[in-house]
Formats: sequence, structure tokens, C-alpha cells
Amino acid sequence: MYQENSQNFLSFVSLSDVEVGKHLYWTIGSYSIHGQVFIVSWIVIFILITISFFGTRNLQKIPGQLQNFMEFILEFLQDIAKNQIGEHEYRTWVPYIATIFLFILGSNWAGALVPWKLIHLPEGELAAPTNDINTTVALALLTSIAYFYAGLRKNGLGYFLRYIEPTPILLPINILEDFTKPLSLSFRLFGNILADELVVSVFTLLVPILIPLPVMILGLFASSIQALIFSTLSAAYIGEALEGHGDH
Repeated sequence: MYQENSQNFLSFVSLSDVEVGKHLYWTIGSYSIHGQVFIVSWIVIFILITISFFGTRNLQKIPGQLQNFMEFILEFLQDIAKNQIGEHEYRTWVPYIATIFLFILGSNWAGALVPWKLIHLPEGELAAPTNDINTTVALALLTSIAYFYAGLRKNGLGYFLRYIEPTPILLPINILEDFTKPLSLSFRLFGNILADELVVSVFTLLVPILIPLPVMILGLFASSIQALIFSTLSAAYIGEALEGHGDH
């Protein structure tokens, strides 16, 4: 009896362990990439594409439940873009803001809902893609490229006048701000998702039956908030870049 209880406890421990910094590496040429990040990312992308396909393949004037859900999501994402970018410019950026939001939300929920530890890899473990700093940095850099593109496309080289406004003395601070934006975006998302998975793992280790469930539900809510924050800030940065600095 004692041996059986010990084995059960050890199985809970193995399911609650989090391997930080260990990865399944794929070597392509001279590059090493994190295989488990790509595996879960492809699963999330496949699910999003599948839902989008079945939700929009047969649009009706009187929508069914799935079409209603898709229209609600679209209106919600359009409102994010419109509120942050402005009514005249937001339509161009809805696809980007929506893609960022849905991918982060799907990735976060994949880490919170799916028991990836049941799938054993040669090294590392499957988890939310946003649990990897490389993923969150890549997403943040995409936002940086997006708002630089938005500002240069609208204002041309006059976009760089923003660095000396309202006074040239602020030039170093304004330049530093553009470097801190992707850093804050990436580390906020990475830190919150990693912390959530660690908290669930610790509670699973200590009280493996009852406590983890409400913590996981709270994790789903927190994951949704993180996706909303990331996409809203991305839209806000793009809206800021589209301001008419070149008109001054």
C-alpha cells in the first residue's frame, strides 16, 4: 500500500515539474531551433484556420451559432483596432491586430488546457509557445516593425521628427522608448505565462486533486487578459506612429 501511494505521488510530481530552459532542438543547416515551440504553434495555427474555415465557408443573412460567434470575435477585434488607431486608419490594421490576439490567446490557452506532459519528448517538453522568450520577443519585434512601417508609410521621413518633439533634448529618451516597447511587450507576456504555469505546477504538486482546477480557470482568464493587453498595446503603438508628426 505504501509503495502504491509513493508511486502515485511520484507520478503527480512528474506531471507537475516544469523544465525551464530545456528544449527539443531541431538542427537546420547551421541553425538550431526549438522544436517544441513549432509543434504547439502549428497545432494552434491549424485549429485557428479550421475554426475560421468552418465559420465562414457558408455565410448566411440569418447567421447560425458559429457564424454569430465569428462575427462577435470580428467586431470585438475591430473595436480594439478602432479605439487605439482611429476610425480612419484602423481597417488596414485589423488583420494584424486580430492575428496577434488570436495566436497569443490560442497559444496561452493551449498551455493552460492541454496536459502536454503526457507527451514525452527526447528532451524538453511541450508547452505554450508564449512560454518561450523567443516567441514573445519575435511577436514584439513584429509589432515594432509594424509601427515603424505605419509611421514611415504615412509621414515619410518626417516620422523621425517625433524623436525631437517637443524638444531636441528628449532625443535620447525618445529613441530609448522605441527599444523599451518591444522589451516590455515580450517580457510581460513571457513572465505572466511562465508564472501561471509554475503556479499551477506547484499547486498540483502540493494538492493534486482540488486546488489546481480553480487556479487553471484563473489562468485561462489571465491568459485572455495577456492576449488583450498585447494586442491593445500593439494597436496603440501603431496609432501613435500614425499621428501626423510630418504635418508639424
